[in-house]
Parts: sequence; structure tokens; C-alpha cells
Amino acid sequence: MTFSPAVAPKPARSIEVAKVAVAVTFAANGLAFGSWASRTPSIKAALDLDASQLGLLLLCLSVGSLTALPLSGSVVQRIGPAATVVVSVAAESGGLLMAAWGVSTGQATLCGAGLLLTGFGVGMWDVAMNVQGAAVERKLGRNVMSRFHAAWSLGSVAGAGAGALCAAIGMGVATQLVITAAVTAVLAIAGTRRYLPFEPEPSSGHGYRAGAAQLGRQWRDSRTLRIGCMVLGFAFVEGVANDWLAVAVVSGLGISEAIGAVAFGVFVAAMTVGRLVGASALDRWGRLRVLRASVLLVAAGLLLVAVGPGLPAVLAGSLIWGIGAALGFPTGISAAADDPATAAIGVSVVTSIGYTAFLAGPPLVGFLGDAVGIRPALLVVLGALALVLVTHTAARPLAAVEVVEAVEPGER
Repeated sequence: MTFSPAVAPKPARSIEVAKVAVAVTFAANGLAFGSWASRTPSIKAALDLDASQLGLLLLCLSVGSLTALPLSGSVVQRIGPAATVVVSVAAESGGLLMAAWGVSTGQATLCGAGLLLTGFGVGMWDVAMNVQGAAVERKLGRNVMSRFHAAWSLGSVAGAGAGALCAAIGMGVATQLVITAAVTAVLAIAGTRRYLPFEPEPSSGHGYRAGAAQLGRQWRDSRTLRIGCMVLGFAFVEGVANDWLAVAVVSGLGISEAIGAVAFGVFVAAMTVGRLVGASALDRWGRLRVLRASVLLVAAGLLLVAVGPGLPAVLAGSLIWGIGAALGFPTGISAAADDPATAAIGVSVVTSIGYTAFLAGPPLVGFLGDAVGIRPALLVVLGALALVLVTHTAARPLAAVEVVEAVEPGER
């Protein structure tokens, strides 16, 4: 991938510090999610929900995120990534506290309202930290976005580990979520203090009218829309595992909740390793080859999880699925931010499209799970992989689209 920084580079020290700061905010976001996702079987039991009702509860998180995403690009352009993250973490932490209250009192509606607020914070936070990550990546001149997402996965692993431990010792979900909300807020706010200074692009215009016009242009841009569809496919791949893997293992194999949390932990650990080494793979083989390999790995892992005989096959499938899911989302975000002048709006459009997977995924798998069982219902992910194969060529780096495409189409 070829980078062309649009501004004079910052001193190396400040860029490296900013890189660590972005990683911290990604990790904090992942911690909050992993802590919640690993306890979905307990939440299902505490609120006495069936599979389809749990799917509708999880839908609240996605609705909140999708409400925030169309607004987030303009907000980031106006107040900067750091300030946006601070506002977002307040919403997410407040939502987690409300969800904890709902679980502790057995009120599914209150829990759903908390998840709606949490999702709003997640959506705004997601765009802001990715925009800052893309800025750091451009200034460094090499692929690092997947490593930021690896930090998110490390946070998820920590959250999943905490969830497994809490389940094993009998700690209630509500207590765990209260602790998670406090830790998340401290880490995220500390990270934003070392972000790069906010530098709005001269071409981005000023005011809400200019932001709305640029947003409209990005929603009509063919490349942005195709990248968004590719991210949607990978978000579905990742989101189904996040929401349903632990539940599928527990209900499909009849094993303990703690082992279900371990299976989820295997998935996020594999995804973390894939993201840590993926930056080097992207530098060596390019975005498109890596994306094609990712599709094959996800398909293999999915089949083992959905129809494999017994726990060893399911754990192996979780591992392979996690490696395959690792690079799709961060690669799409990097592609959306190739042009620094439209990075914030481009990322918000792509994530808005991508997050519709989190809107459709939970209830779809839930209703299919009621009909055929949760493990076989996971095979719906194959449709998302087909979408990725159709759209992934849009992720070719922008410089390659303009200069190299006529020489080696489809190979970067």
C-alpha cells in the first residue's frame, strides 16, 4: 500500500505516543463489549428469554449504533476525534449501568433501553477512534490500522476472560457491568489526552451545511458504497460470532456457560493474533489477496462450528473463524480513509452501512435458531461471505486505483 501524507509529518515521538493512545481507546471499547458478550447466556437466563427474544434485545445495541453513525462523521469533523470519544464514552458507560440495573431487576425493557444508549456511544466512539487511527496510519506511512483493531480484540479477550471468571465464581452480571463501565471510562478518557491535535482538512468546508453536502457526496460515491458493503459482510461475520458463539456452544453441545465463554475467548484471541500479524501480511500481499484468503478461512471455521462433531471441532472452528474475521473490518476502514479530506465522512458512511449487519444479524440468527437450532443457524454467515467476494475489489488502495489499476487489475 502506498501512503501520501497530506501534511508535513509530526515529530516521531508525538506520533508514536498517539499510536499508543489510539490503541488504548480501542482496547477500552473492546473491553466493554467483551465483558457484555461473554455473559449473554447469563443475561438470557436472568431475563428468562428465548433465542428470538434475546435476538431482539441484542438488536437494541445495533439500533443505538446505527442512530449515531450517520451523525458521527460531521461531529468528528466539527469537534475532533478526542472530544467525540469523551462524549461517546459517557453515553456508553451510562448505558452499561442502565443495562446492569435492568438485568439485576429482571426488567428486559430497561436493559434494552440501556443497550440502546450503549449502542449510541459505541457508534460515535467507533468512528472517532477510527478517524484518529487513520490519521496516525497516514503519518506513519505504513499499515497499522489492523493493530489498532487488534487492541480492540485484546480488550475483548480481557472482557471475555473477566466474563468467564465471573461466571465461574458466581458474580452477577450486573456487578460485572458496573465495574466494566468504570474501567472503560478511565481508560478511554486517559487515551484521548494523547491524541494528535485536531486538524480539520481545508477542503472539508465549514458548518453543518458543508458537512451535509459532503455527506451526501459520499453516500453517492460508488467506491465508498462498495467498501461499505464489503464491511457489512465482514461485520456480519464478526457480529454473529460475537453475539451467538457462546450461546451456540452452550445450547448446541449442552455444556457449561464457562466453557461457552472460553469458546468465545478462543475466537477473539484468534482474531487478535490475526490483526497483530495482519499489518505485515497487508504490506506484503496487498489488501485484495488478504481479503480473499480471509473469506476462505471464515468458511472453513464456520463449518466446523456449525456442524463439527463435538467440542474439539467447535473450538478449532472458533480459532479458524477468528483468524479469518480479523482483517476485513479494519481493512475496509483504512480504504474508506484513503483520502484524508473525506476520511471522517467516508468512515462514517462505511461504518453506517457495515453496522446494518449488527442490526440484522442478532434477530435473524435468533429466529433461525428457534426453527433449526442455533448451531445450524450460523450457516447464514455464508451469504455474507458471498457479498464480500462481490465487493472486495473496491478496497484497492486509492493510489493504486488511479495509477496501477490498468497494469495489474485485481491483484492489490
